[in-house]
Amino acid sequence: VIALLRVELRTDGFGFFDFVQVLEAGINDVILIGAALFFLVTLERRIKRGRALADLHQLRSLAHVVDMHQLTKDPDRVLSQRSATASSPRPTLSAYELGRYLDYCSEMLAIIGKLAALYVQNLDDNAVLASVDEIESLTNGLSRKIWQKVMILYQTWPVEMGGVGDDKMTR
Repeated sequence: VIALLRVELRTDGFGFFDFVQVLEAGINDVILIGAALFFLVTLERRIKRGRALADLHQLRSLAHVVDMHQLTKDPDRVLSQRSATASSPRPTLSAYELGRYLDYCSEMLAIIGKLAALYVQNLDDNAVLASVDEIESLTNGLSRKIWQKVMILYQTWPVEMGGVGDDKMTR
């Protein structure tokens, strides 16, 4: 501290160009410090966003897997007596089992949509919110498609099983 007090500054050689150089260096330092602070302040949010988007991508993939596994579960194949081609998958489920299977698929899609919604509970980010909205729309659409199949089965179930049809169904 004492050394700083003994420093003598000469004012005779400090001109306009020296002032501009000092001012430019000061402005550059302020800008770089501001950019560094902005980077550090937003770092946590960007890390959370990246993790959430990666997890949401996995949930979206899981919803597509559920959809792919129920694609061959067509109620028309179970209910009709048409002959299948050689490359057609063999039906392994009865009408009742197929209805339960499709119900479980719909429940899994609902759980996936709700899990996605939990990500925006503590993370207020537009990119994450948009991704969650996409997943919820996807799972709702896929579930609606599954429930159309369930309703086709429901119309053929016997009344004792809660359906509106007659006794054509076999277990």
